[in-house]
Amino acid sequence: MVTMRLLAVLRHDLPASLVVFLVAVPLSLGIALASGAPVVAGLIAAVAGGVVAGALGGSVLQVSGPAAGLTVVMAETIGTFGWPVTCAITVAAGAVQILLGASRVARAALAISPAIVHGMLAGIGVTIVLGQVHVILGGKPQSSALENLAELPGQIVGRHDAATAIGLLVLAILVVWPRLPQAVRRVPGPLAAIAVATVVSVLFGLTVPRVELPADLLDVRFTPQLPHGGWGPFVVAVLTIAVIASVESLLSAVAVDRLQNGARANLNRELVGQGAANMVSGALGGLPVTGVIVRSSTNVAAGAKSRASAVLHGVWVLLFVVALAGVIQDIPLAALAGLLVHVGVKLVNPGHIRTVLAHGDLPVYLLTLGGVVVFDLLTGVLAGIALSLALMLRRTLWSGVHVERDGEVWHVVVEGVLTFLSVPRLSKVLAGLPSGADVRLDLVVDYLDHAAFESLQTWQHAHESAGGTVEVDEIGHPWFANGKEGRPTRSRRAGTGFVPRWLAPWSDWQAGGVPAQPTQRGAAEFQRRTAPLLRGTLSDLADGQRPRTLFITCGDSRIVPNLITTSGPGDLFTIRNIGNLVPPGQADPSMNAAVAYAVGVLGVSEIVVCGHSSCGAMAALAAGPPPGPLTDWLAHAEPSARRPGPVTLDGRRPDRDGDRLALQNVLQQLDHLREYPLVAEAERAGTLQLTGMYFDVGQAQVHLCTAKTGDFRPVGAPVAG
Repeated sequence: MVTMRLLAVLRHDLPASLVVFLVAVPLSLGIALASGAPVVAGLIAAVAGGVVAGALGGSVLQVSGPAAGLTVVMAETIGTFGWPVTCAITVAAGAVQILLGASRVARAALAISPAIVHGMLAGIGVTIVLGQVHVILGGKPQSSALENLAELPGQIVGRHDAATAIGLLVLAILVVWPRLPQAVRRVPGPLAAIAVATVVSVLFGLTVPRVELPADLLDVRFTPQLPHGGWGPFVVAVLTIAVIASVESLLSAVAVDRLQNGARANLNRELVGQGAANMVSGALGGLPVTGVIVRSSTNVAAGAKSRASAVLHGVWVLLFVVALAGVIQDIPLAALAGLLVHVGVKLVNPGHIRTVLAHGDLPVYLLTLGGVVVFDLLTGVLAGIALSLALMLRRTLWSGVHVERDGEVWHVVVEGVLTFLSVPRLSKVLAGLPSGADVRLDLVVDYLDHAAFESLQTWQHAHESAGGTVEVDEIGHPWFANGKEGRPTRSRRAGTGFVPRWLAPWSDWQAGGVPAQPTQRGAAEFQRRTAPLLRGTLSDLADGQRPRTLFITCGDSRIVPNLITTSGPGDLFTIRNIGNLVPPGQADPSMNAAVAYAVGVLGVSEIVVCGHSSCGAMAALAAGPPPGPLTDWLAHAEPSARRPGPVTLDGRRPDRDGDRLALQNVLQQLDHLREYPLVAEAERAGTLQLTGMYFDVGQAQVHLCTAKTGDFRPVGAPVAG
């Protein structure tokens, strides 16, 4: 077992770790630069994230390190507290993450709206771009995004030196790289861009600002320090970094789960691993660590199979820093700035914008983005959360009230959640109805509170006292079913036994109507509610039908083929008769024509014969029917009565003779179908399947059986064949 694991690491994880390492080094340097931290702090964070979070985290394939999502917060924190105190904040934030993971609250972070997360990332991207463009143009970034924006026109028209050429070269390589041949793209784009820019700057002897590292990288001496007073802002900074790093890591872990089919992430363990990595990184003088989707997706794409890849990538970063520090110092700052501009632009993802727009959350996205750019990340996120809650309340409490007139009947349609907030508008609409009119109140509501209930009840009594009529029609849960009697429905549980309109018989939802006209009222209901929903489907079927199944069943009113098979228009070619019979010897011209048309013309791939419990025809056959037309028809079922061998229902024989005969009858009719040459030929060719079905009316249970067995099994259980 150990040998197999070692071979898997050598075959999959070792190559993947090298690819991730090549991506991580330039990104880590660039993020440290954008954060205003010592450049080596980004590399320290990459090592801590790879080794510690990789070994202890709950997401096997996630790779951690310094993240672009924290650059704005870190720049503000470093500017406020200085670097040593910032290191202490990172350590404390890691401790908070460990407590959150131990408290098993990790999944609560996923309740944050994706629009807020995407808006936050876009705001960070805009802020990074506005700052790093100044570096590319040969200047220095200002202290805020607005100042960077204000200074940008002057920077653009000013004098540009070699730094601009280096930055634009990096951007050009990153834009073109995805379009190059696969063999070239085996080298990560960020690494290629930084390497080319560095080589060009050295070969041409360009005088540009470059990365500065301490003389002895192993003697960094970034000892964390606690602040001298001002503990309130310190605590806020700790919680801010802990929350943002946690949310970003958890969302990245969930995204990684979607990219691979292996073990799912343990989010609570992931928080503990991230917290431990942050404590180590802060203690050594590194930036905060988060799970990073760019490196993680690279890890998955490179074929990693275990957490060894993330750990090894951290080891390679450490060896690179120790062995190749001189190479790092040759990298132009403008090259890293070009890389960061590219990363920042990609954070403003058009796909995310389309998604939040489709869900109606664009205002949340834009407010979060604007708050991050104009103020700071925490303000932007809090503003986004506040607006998200406000929109949620509006959507939850929204109700639509409008009137439709149909001849002499006034339809009042109420949709959504009907609460006290909607009572004024509801009362205004109801008061506008003519006195003595016939009113149909259509309630399509998810909840109806006390105030709305009393408003409807009072209006109903008053309108009927004035000579009008009120018919209440509830689509969904019956919140107002007993409104006239003043008996409210307090919760959904109170409506036990409630059947949705589209499944309930007429008698359940036409109470109070004219019993002699149920078909007319049902047709009106279809035309008003169902027809608009089915019009698109039926328009596709207007020129012809394409059913897949010939469904032969009894004429019993309790058997509804489309209901028990969850099918719709165009799915079933249905034949109904007394006892679901297929007369032997092709003795019935109507059945002959139907089978020939279904199999020979429509080309159905299945024929189902469906019997049922408490079948009147089978009971009459078992008892001996009196002379008359029924006896003449049931003569076709006599082979079923003579059929040998027991047929069972889920392993046992039914108690009633009629039910036992109904099971035999289904199999016998399948035999009769095989006497049709078209059916026999199609079954031999494997293009047609014959299926026996039995519906237990009292249990609402469908059973299936093939003609080769003598047992009907409940749907969901294995069906022998």
